[in-house]
Amino acid sequence: QAWKALGVDLVGVVDTHAERAQALASKAGISAWFSDMDLALAQSRATLVDVVLPPVAQAAVVRQALESRLTTICQKPFGKDYAEAKALANLATAQATPLVVHENFRFSPWYRECKRLLDQGHLGRVHGMSFRLRPGDGQGPRAYLDRQPYFQTQEKLLVRETAIHMIDTFRFLLGDVQWVWAHLRRLNPVIGGEDSALLHLGFSDQCTATFDGNRLNEHPADDQRRTMGEMWLEGERGVLRLDGAGQLWWKPHGSPEALHPFSGELPGPFGGAVQALQAHVLSHIAHQAPLENQAQDYLDNLRVEAAVYHSNATGARVEMSAFEP
Repeated sequence: QAWKALGVDLVGVVDTHAERAQALASKAGISAWFSDMDLALAQSRATLVDVVLPPVAQAAVVRQALESRLTTICQKPFGKDYAEAKALANLATAQATPLVVHENFRFSPWYRECKRLLDQGHLGRVHGMSFRLRPGDGQGPRAYLDRQPYFQTQEKLLVRETAIHMIDTFRFLLGDVQWVWAHLRRLNPVIGGEDSALLHLGFSDQCTATFDGNRLNEHPADDQRRTMGEMWLEGERGVLRLDGAGQLWWKPHGSPEALHPFSGELPGPFGGAVQALQAHVLSHIAHQAPLENQAQDYLDNLRVEAAVYHSNATGARVEMSAFEP
C-alpha cells in the first residue's frame, strides 16, 4: 500500500513458495511473480529490493541484491546476530550500494516534530526522555497468536523486536548512547523470551532516557498500536508529552499544558511511518538526499541491544565505549 501510494512501479514479488508468490502478486496487483531470487533479478527491471523476511532468511537475499548493485531495504530485526548484520553492512559499503534497515518509528510525524523542536532549542537543555510501552497484546495463552505467533517461541522478544524501535528513536533524538543498564522479565509464562523491560540509557551532558515496557498492559488509546505507548521529553524550558492518540502536548515551565499542533501525517501504521521511510529512500535515489538508518549506522542500535542483554545477565552498567558484542 505504501509503495503504491508513492507511485512506485512494483515489478515483481518473490517468495520461495510459488503458490504464495502468485497469491501475493495477485493481492498487490503485480503482474510478475517469482519463486527464485536469481530469476527475479535476471528477468525484472528492479532498481530497489524491499526485503521483508525474518532474520534467518535475510542474508542470502540481501547479498544477492547488493551484489547486483540494487538499493536494498531490509526489515528489522536486522540479521540473525550482530556478526551477520556487520558482514552485510560491510558488504554494502564495499559495493557502494545503499542498504537501509526498515526501522520506521523515527519517521512517525510526532518524532519528526520532536526532532525539529530539539534542533530549534525549543526545550532548552534536554535532561531526560522516557517512554512507557503498553500495547496490551501479550496476555494469556493466546498471546500474539493472531498476529505474530512466532513471538511465543523467540528466545529474545521484547528488546529485540520492540524496544529496538525506541533505542533507535532515543538515538535519533538524543545522540549516541554512552552507557546502558537493564532489567528484563518474563511475565507471561507461555512465551519463551522476555516481555517486560526496564532500560536506562545515558547520553552526553548528563541526559538520560528510560524505556519502561511490557506487552501485557494497555495505555489510554483507542488504537493501542498507533504509538504503542506514551512519551515524555523533558528540558529546562518544559515538557513535551506524546499521548496514545499521537498528539503532542507542551507544558512550559510554570504554565499550563496545551496541545502542540503539527503536520506531516500520512496513511498507514504509526502515523504513516512506513510510507515516510520509503519516501526517504526514494528521495535518496532521485536526489542523493542523505540517508538515515543505513546498515553501518544501524549497527550502533544493535550494539546497544546487545549491551541491554549483557547488562541484564550481569547486573552491571555497560559502558558503550568499551563494549563490543
